[in-house]
Amino acid sequence: MCGIVGFLAKKPELSRLLGEFVVPMLTCMGDRGPDSAGLAVFGEPVGPTLRRFNLYAPERCFDWSAFEQQLATRLGGEIEVSALENHAVLIGSVNPVRFKAWLTETYPALHLLSTGRTIDVYKDEGHPAEIARRYHFAQFNGTHAVGHTRMATESAVSPAHAHPFTAGEDFCLVHNGSLSNPYSVRRKLEKRGICFETDNDTEAACRFLEWRMSEGDALEAAIGKGFDELDGFFTLLMATADKLILVRDPFACKPAVAVETDEYVAISSEYRALAHLPGVKDARIFEPVPEQIYSWTVSSPST
Repeated sequence: MCGIVGFLAKKPELSRLLGEFVVPMLTCMGDRGPDSAGLAVFGEPVGPTLRRFNLYAPERCFDWSAFEQQLATRLGGEIEVSALENHAVLIGSVNPVRFKAWLTETYPALHLLSTGRTIDVYKDEGHPAEIARRYHFAQFNGTHAVGHTRMATESAVSPAHAHPFTAGEDFCLVHNGSLSNPYSVRRKLEKRGICFETDNDTEAACRFLEWRMSEGDALEAAIGKGFDELDGFFTLLMATADKLILVRDPFACKPAVAVETDEYVAISSEYRALAHLPGVKDARIFEPVPEQIYSWTVSSPST
């Protein structure tokens, strides 16, 4: 049993309050997932020549300053590292493929959480309320966010196994449920040169969908192919740089509820995680139906 949450602000003024809305949702779902938790937040993109890399270090005392200096010496380019607790955000004009290869070779203990122009990912072990406090989730702003609280059933409890999972750039996925064929999906992708980092079944779904997008599919089309490939019970909540997407398996065994107003869209495993949101009593509240793709797009800023 796990908990999922998502929020998309339709109005810029709500983007500034994203963390304040999402933290109560995430901590409420701690009853469904007390082992570990994570949050992906999408905000203003960095420049087209830059990338954001989110990193997790097993030790809080990790020397991020030395890391930054060594990276600049080896790969060059413009680099800035901002660290908090076990987490760091690196912004730089660094090629993602070269950076990941260097990171694996030089700092194998570090875990690359995400890559992109808009996405930041935080995840760790412990109760969601403690993780939110540790990483100052309430202070976050952005257009949309996806979160997860985990009760481990099929793989280890660790930051690497926590959700959200990411693949490619500016794409993440959280999952409540259990896939029955993750290893067959994994073998198919590994034959195509796609590498895995954990034995978590959710990673198989994440990398399958990203592979389909890399082949030219829109995410919605990739999900359509996922209905044929992914077997099991699942509610999947996904995000890209400009979209929030929800889908449930054909039997809809895993719970989900959505709330939509003119100002926001919010999603959770249970309504009680949404009850604090402004205007929720007058919102459209619905249970997503099986095997239907629900997609919301971030509004472009007014000019």
